[in-house]
Amino acid sequence: MVQLVLPLEPNNAMTRADFIVAPGNARALAFVDSFPDWPAPAVALYGPSASGKTHLARIWAQVCGATLLDARSLRDPVAGPAVVENVDSAPTFAHEPALFAMLEQGAPVLLTGRTAPSSWPVSLPDLKSRYGALLSFELGASDEALLMALAVKLFADRQVTVPESVVTHLVRTLERSPAALRDFIQKADAHALAEKKPVNLQLIRALMAN
Repeated sequence: MVQLVLPLEPNNAMTRADFIVAPGNARALAFVDSFPDWPAPAVALYGPSASGKTHLARIWAQVCGATLLDARSLRDPVAGPAVVENVDSAPTFAHEPALFAMLEQGAPVLLTGRTAPSSWPVSLPDLKSRYGALLSFELGASDEALLMALAVKLFADRQVTVPESVVTHLVRTLERSPAALRDFIQKADAHALAEKKPVNLQLIRALMAN
């Protein structure tokens, strides 16, 4: 009998202590940690999916009480410190007036996107200039040590303990990206719950073979 798996989100740990430091994110983390001694009120973090942008943004938001926003649904400006995520993923330019107004206010703002701000799609010329002048930090490629630690964290977020052999096999077999690791672990956990099986090397190999 297959067990019905409820679509519950894992308890993603997003505190400063949970952040995995690596050469590719150390500069961005150091800058976030330096608040409020920023040389400019606005900063951008960019990098591929699951590279740690949201985690760093949440760390900063906890420090300064920033409002958490998503550019895809942003329509009205907010006062005070704010995080605006997915700036380069908004399907329209409807967020631009609100975002430009927030940058004009001069309150601390942290923006996130997948690519460098200078390449973000934009229709307002003044906002385009703002993007080009943003202080920005790239979250770079993940090394094996970071991916190993991330795999352990992703399983722990789902309250799953796995043998070290599972983590090693995942990191050395999957595409070397945090997003690929995150998506496969989600799939493995769902399969294990549905089949009432542990997440072990046998299950991982079977899923990879399919």
